[in-house]
Amino acid sequence: MANTSLLKLEGDAGIIAASERLGMPRREFLQFCATVAAGLGLPQGADAAVAEALATRKRPSVIWLHFQECTGCTESMLRAEHPTLEKLILDVISLDYHETLFAAAGHQAEQARKTAMAENKGRYLLVVEGAIPTRDGGIYCKVGGQTAIELTRECAADAAAVIAIGSCASWGGMPATDPNPTGASGVAAVLGKPVVTIPGCPPNPYNFLSTVVHFLTFGSLPPVDELGRPTFAYSRLIHENCERRAHFDAGRFVIEFGDEGHRKGYCLYKVGCKGPETYANCPTVLFGDAGAGTWPVGCGCPCIGCTEQGVGFSKPIHMLAKVKNAEPPQQYPRIVEEQGMGATLGSAAILAAVAGAAAGGTAMIARNLGLSHKAEEAERARTAGERTEV
Repeated sequence: MANTSLLKLEGDAGIIAASERLGMPRREFLQFCATVAAGLGLPQGADAAVAEALATRKRPSVIWLHFQECTGCTESMLRAEHPTLEKLILDVISLDYHETLFAAAGHQAEQARKTAMAENKGRYLLVVEGAIPTRDGGIYCKVGGQTAIELTRECAADAAAVIAIGSCASWGGMPATDPNPTGASGVAAVLGKPVVTIPGCPPNPYNFLSTVVHFLTFGSLPPVDELGRPTFAYSRLIHENCERRAHFDAGRFVIEFGDEGHRKGYCLYKVGCKGPETYANCPTVLFGDAGAGTWPVGCGCPCIGCTEQGVGFSKPIHMLAKVKNAEPPQQYPRIVEEQGMGATLGSAAILAAVAGAAAGGTAMIARNLGLSHKAEEAERARTAGERTEV
């Protein structure tokens, strides 16, 4: 099947068997492979390699540890639909240790972990969920008589790769919020080496799934940024793909929850949305497989920056975000643009700013950001009155 077209695989026996194992029609399975390849930013033809890996490769053993967390990352995985969790752990990966999903308990569970580590030495994936307390020797979190520090280092020693899932495991998350009495830290800080981080509270389950599929297909984890986050998921600001972005550019903002702008779906920047300084693919991947708008901003709640260290759980929710990308250019039209009026003094001024009056353009941007919808209407009425008097 290698180096072939995805369309030619529909009748392949291996693909048929894999789709049946996953409980998916063949075309849906191939579409899933194509979506994963596209989401990972892989070149043309890589979708066939993904399909081949899922159909023929041995499932990677996964050891999943839990520490200081709310189990929200696992709960997010439980709600994945393509494939569902039981298909993921039975047909895509071999989940050999997971305290929440395990039927075993006590010594039996710990023995299962040690057996899986020994039988898959150098080949298993270690997934860590939750922050690791480091103060007072790490006594604030113990499993099977071992501290979280000891368990993490023991399991990471012979792992093929280490993945920190969720903001707590990535950089401390909520447990690390000041004054951080337990010394909660991320996995990389405890191990003293970079690891792949998939932050979020909770992270999108498909970001984890795609990371595992990349490992299964190519024997390596996907490219990451300087914080260890896979670039396929964390290379673009939420602000860039937000469905409310046009309102931001036009200066239409929610001023308080429940106001007219909120009901009309205006930008949430002024009520503390951290989308302009947070890198994640939330607006494009969404959550819960429940259709359009199923992510916080789409539901009318400001982004809290949970994927961004120094923003989520650190920056007050009401504080305005730092706009990291270019300020909104003046050449963008308003949401409702009048037609057939010819050139106005306002449009002429904007043209002059675009042509070279940089200072004037910057002032217009600041003015645009500073106006609420009602203030903008009052300004328009005042300007119209002045023209009438002239």
